[in-house]
Amino acid sequence: MQASPAATLWLLSLLLWPLTTAHGYIWAWMYSLPYHTPDEATLSKSSSPLADSKEFMAATTCSQDRHCALGLFCDKHFRLCLPLRQEGQYCRHDAHCTRGLSCMFGKCHRTVPDGQEGARCRQDKECGVASCCARHHGEMLCKKRLALDERCFVPQGGLAFSINQVCPCQEGLVCRTVTAGQQKAFDYWQDKSAWRCVKPSL
Repeated sequence: MQASPAATLWLLSLLLWPLTTAHGYIWAWMYSLPYHTPDEATLSKSSSPLADSKEFMAATTCSQDRHCALGLFCDKHFRLCLPLRQEGQYCRHDAHCTRGLSCMFGKCHRTVPDGQEGARCRQDKECGVASCCARHHGEMLCKKRLALDERCFVPQGGLAFSINQVCPCQEGLVCRTVTAGQQKAFDYWQDKSAWRCVKPSL
């Protein structure tokens, strides 16, 4: 016996009722959450002494850093003067961090002197001996060239290569696949762990 359309609709609504009720509770819970501007939560825990000052509470509007008082920067997205960030705090630009810090990977870090490992760069010649300029989490940094027996696999391209890169092997070494003690001249699809910096065969 085939059920009538009305009976089918009633049965379907009965089955879906718990889901729609749960969905309603979820939306009600989300709407009840307090709203904060993007920087409010971070800045409320700021170690800056200006966090509790009248200037901070007044949230002075700005369009340039020069419009802000000492110890503040102009957040051009929100057009507000906000306290400079300390080491480990979130940032979007170097200007958001206190002196001696740089904004890297989304947080304020101690600035590395030019040419040293971890310093920003554009070309290999800006880095020290036995180093190269390569991407690390998207930032161009001075990194050490790979030593003997270090993994040296490099993808042909793609997102992974654009975000993270490795330096070539050190002078006098070559990147080869090594299997059972034998070196292969080229085998791109070899397991990544098999690519190592080795001494060239004579």
